[in-house]
Amino acid sequence: MPKSNSPTRPPNSSVKSAEPRSENIFLFIPNLIGYSRILLAGASLYYMSYHPHYCTILYSFSCLLDALDGYAARKFSQSTKFGAVLDMVTDRCTTSCLLCFLSSAYPKWAILFQGLISLDLASHYMHMYASLDRGAGSHKKVEKKRSRVLNLYYSNNKILFVFCAANELFFLAMYLLSFPQFSSEIHSWPWIVATVTFPICAAKQWINVVQMVKAAVSLAEGDVEQRRKSLS
Repeated sequence: MPKSNSPTRPPNSSVKSAEPRSENIFLFIPNLIGYSRILLAGASLYYMSYHPHYCTILYSFSCLLDALDGYAARKFSQSTKFGAVLDMVTDRCTTSCLLCFLSSAYPKWAILFQGLISLDLASHYMHMYASLDRGAGSHKKVEKKRSRVLNLYYSNNKILFVFCAANELFFLAMYLLSFPQFSSEIHSWPWIVATVTFPICAAKQWINVVQMVKAAVSLAEGDVEQRRKSLS
């Protein structure tokens, strides 16, 4: 019987398949920064009721790392959906906890702070859900035709940083002013910080309203389109 000239296949044991290297998303550098933010925020909450200096320092570092994790994600090409959600959830939780304290520290203004918590959570949740419903790769990708305000807010990192930083600085200043050692002098630095950052903080709440309204419109448009397809 004549021998075949076709090359023989090597045994399976000698075949090395080039499998892609498995990556652990949870250990990406931006996410590690995110975990440290949570630890710092948790420590700040521990000191919040009785040690304003420690609380302010820890809370401020946690907020500053918010800018660093985004830079790390772009620098090391480690942008992930998990990281984006971790970042947003950490922001919402830390701000909400601080506003909860302000509600107890300023009982007459409790309804206002409770409203700000509700607006912040509702606005960002609806915006995130609407972004996913539209098939957007990120909640920060907003087309100009949908909202020029949100497009400018999310597309310009400097504007985003200024608004978020001023928002947190105003709430931190109000937190410090709830302690007698800071509120006794009208020209103390927390009063100055609160006065300077208040307009930007107010503008940030207006942006939250715009974000919530635009998200509601987007979801309603999606519902109309889906019903049209189901009835056709």
